[in-house]
Amino acid sequence: MAEIEFLTSSIGQLKVVQTKYVEAKDSLNVLNKNNKGKELLVPLTSSMYVPGTLNDVEHVLVDVGTGYYVEKNVEDSKSFFKRKIDFLTKQIEKIQPALQEKHAMKQGKPTEICPLRYYILHFISS
Repeated sequence: MAEIEFLTSSIGQLKVVQTKYVEAKDSLNVLNKNNKGKELLVPLTSSMYVPGTLNDVEHVLVDVGTGYYVEKNVEDSKSFFKRKIDFLTKQIEKIQPALQEKHAMKQGKPTEICPLRYYILHFISS
């Protein structure tokens, strides 16, 4: 039971981070020459903003973790976020089968992943 909760929580956390990367990557699409000089709201906190002007549409500061920011051009930033999204997708795909197996074992059903193990355990417990 604890393993199921842990795996479910892990997948949930990975999906939250993945969503943030997807949103960050998508938000880069507004950085184009047509939007240069336009006014925007710059977040100071999640609920407080100040007005600003978009002057540089070619570079952004990317949070690369543990409080470090790196200046990157838009294309490099998109590549960075794509790599992060792909990595998280692979991690989720690695955890999903284990979670499915744990759910199946809990319900007492054989799984495609480990049918022999189920039948051995079922035979021993009979």
